[in-house]
Amino acid sequence: MRRMNKAPALSVLDLVPVSEGTAPSDAIRRVGDLARLAEKLDYARIWYAEHHALPSVACSAPELLIGHAASVTQRIRVGSGGIMLPNHPSLRVAENFHTLRALYPNRIDLGVGRAPGGVPNVPRALRAAPGEMFGQQLAELYAYSAPDWSQVMDPSTEVHAVPADAGLPPMWLLGSSGASARMAGAAGLGYAFATHFSPTPAAPAMRTYRESFQPSDEHFPAPHAILCVAVICAPTDEEARYLAGSMELAWVRMQSNQFPPLPSPEAAAAYQYGYESEALERFRKLAVIGSPTTVRERLLDLARDNQADELMLITNVWDHVLRLRSYELVAEAMRA
Repeated sequence: MRRMNKAPALSVLDLVPVSEGTAPSDAIRRVGDLARLAEKLDYARIWYAEHHALPSVACSAPELLIGHAASVTQRIRVGSGGIMLPNHPSLRVAENFHTLRALYPNRIDLGVGRAPGGVPNVPRALRAAPGEMFGQQLAELYAYSAPDWSQVMDPSTEVHAVPADAGLPPMWLLGSSGASARMAGAAGLGYAFATHFSPTPAAPAMRTYRESFQPSDEHFPAPHAILCVAVICAPTDEEARYLAGSMELAWVRMQSNQFPPLPSPEAAAAYQYGYESEALERFRKLAVIGSPTTVRERLLDLARDNQADELMLITNVWDHVLRLRSYELVAEAMRA
């Protein structure tokens, strides 16, 4: 097992959670708050997910959120976590991220995945491609961005993503299985494992990624593995567990395809769990909840045990100020 010589880099995954009693537009307007704070605290990057038709989150247009976050910050990397390729024409994805990279050089990431990103009818509403075409769509992304026009999928059409000189940003594959890890490694991409919602152990996939990695371009001369983790931190373990009630109840509801706005901790504390208790315990095993000392120890263990170069934190707290405070406490603890 690899030993860590230093604390892993930290980054942020923002699903733009909508708190009960607030409007989705309020959640979107607060995106800049977290981006600016993450930069101030030296988080490496902030990514935005893609989810459609869910009352619980307001991240249906990650490209627009990326542009906004990049415009209110100066240094932090900003990207997608991720663009669900089956929902989009490959050329359109390439054009969007060429444009973002031209506007914000050396700051944009392109994370991609193959999940529907929403309720069951979303793929039909978006006229999405079948998931089995994901590999072809990855190839199309590269082809439309090829510096040599002769490498375009169909040169006779002269279709090429513009601005052509910008090119694609570093690309990351999101997943929660050995298959996604193997694909990311073989293609020489970065890899992000979704521990925050997947009960599948991360270590085998992370090992597969490193073993199958083939250096690709200037972006990834060596493998780079991110572990996405649900984290809630407060001054004491007791307070953190109380705040985490909101995220716990939301996660349990998600298992039954219910996606209401994030409940308050008071509402979560009053909720009477019945048959959902098993799902609740699964989440508690996945999440990192506690005081700065507790969280630091757990995060260092996770990074070491899963060979993670970077930990990407997702923190859904009902109170916006306390959500920001959680990210502050973690950053301070990991620097200690």
